[in-house]
Formats: sequence, C-alpha cells, structure tokens
Amino acid sequence: MKNSKEYAGRLQKLYRGLKLKRGRTKIETVTYEDPLLAVIYGIVSEQMRDDVAQAAMVGIRDTFIDWNDLRVSRVEEVVEVFGEDTLATRSTGAALTMVLRAVFDAYHALTLQPLKKMGKRPAKQALEDLHGMSRFAANYCMLTSLQAHAVPLTATMVEYLRQQEVVDPQADEEDIEGFLSRQVAAKNGYEFYALLRRESESARVTKKKKKKTRRKSSKVAKAKK
Repeated sequence: MKNSKEYAGRLQKLYRGLKLKRGRTKIETVTYEDPLLAVIYGIVSEQMRDDVAQAAMVGIRDTFIDWNDLRVSRVEEVVEVFGEDTLATRSTGAALTMVLRAVFDAYHALTLQPLKKMGKRPAKQALEDLHGMSRFAANYCMLTSLQAHAVPLTATMVEYLRQQEVVDPQADEEDIEGFLSRQVAAKNGYEFYALLRRESESARVTKKKKKKTRRKSSKVAKAKK
C-alpha cells in the first residue's frame, strides 16, 4: 500500500480511539469449535449488522432441522427466515446453500473438521476453493475457529476505513487486509475486528438516520411553501 507508514500511524490512532470509546468493557473473543458454524455465521453476517445476523441465526436454527435441511432448501425458504426479500438477503440465502453443497461434495458430509488437521495456509486455500465462499466468510472462519491471523472485512468496514482515511483510497480489499494484518498483532485480531465492525455499523446507522431526518425536513419545508 502506498504511504503505508503514514496510514499505519492513522490506523493505530483509530485503534486506540476505538478502545478508549469502548471503555473498560472487555471484548470477549468468539471461538467456534466447529469451523462449519463459523463459516455459516460468516456468510449470514457479511451483509447484515452483527445483531441482526445473530437474530437470523436463531431463526435458521428454529426453522431448519439441521444443516443438511438448510443445504437442500430453496433460496426463497431461507430468505423467508430473514424477514425481508432484498438483494442482500437473496445473496445471503444463495451463498448459504451453495457453500453447504460445496462442503458436502468435498467432504461427503457437512463438516469442516478436516481443516483443523491442516496447516493454516492449506486450510485457507481449502476454504477459498469451496464454491460460493466469500473472502469475508473464509477469513472469519480462519480467525474464530482455526486461530489464524486474519482480518475479516465487510463492505461496511472497508467503507468506514476509507472514510476515516486510514487506508489508501485506491487500495482494494486484499491490499487492505494485508495492511491490517501487518499492523494489528495476531493476539489483538478479534478485538480489532469486533471494535471496527461495531463502530462502522454504528456510523452507518447514524448516517442513515441523518439522511432520513434531512429528507423529512425537506418535505416539511416544501409543504409550508
């Protein structure tokens, strides 16, 4: 990444600010014994806020008998669990069934436990080779289940980093991930991910509320004329 030294200083400042904002409340590291569950949550949460994704996971567990039932379901059935039919929920539903089918085809069962017996690089490659697997879901699994040094980034997180001018605006997602992994120690990986995700999602919600308020004010002003 160009001007990496300058951006590194900005990133560390941002990281310190996020920790100060969090206060004394400790970030509990999330760890999945089952890599498949990490992948599933990664897929579900990539295009949803973290709190919405958690609720969606409850709905999935309540609706489908098991992961195999989810694998053979129609995308429309999965979308129904999410409560709204949008491009994002359809994309998520399609990714879930696609990846689960790919896992079954690769391992003849719905399991990713064999990844735990591999080295980190082969495991990541195996994840990325699964049809329908996104970069975020693979990295989320590596971080939370396979104890690898990875930085999962949603589109919202990337947008926030660019808005805060802590990464090169021309850098793509792969470059940004590489930059972050060099700047954030492995032991702080999950904390950084959780803080950045929470802040970026909060900033996006605030931005949407402000836009809605401005539109409402504009309509009121026009009505008075």
